[in-house]
Amino acid sequence: TGRNFDEVLRVIDSMQLTAKHKVATPVNWKSGEDVIIVPAVSDDEAKGKFPKGWKALKPYLRLVGQPKS
Repeated sequence: TGRNFDEVLRVIDSMQLTAKHKVATPVNWKSGEDVIIVPAVSDDEAKGKFPKGWKALKPYLRLVGQPKS
């Protein structure tokens, strides 16, 4: 049985990113694409973490460029 190694690497990248920053990755996310600021992060805290701002699709769904490691 084969495994999609690209998918394994994508999942590892996502897990490392979400462990380091307070973000979540959307379905089919690839490195370099926008991520979601987790709802537990207040707007005030998000302003400190993401000073360039974000795109709010809903109050609980805020997209931001992928943070640099």
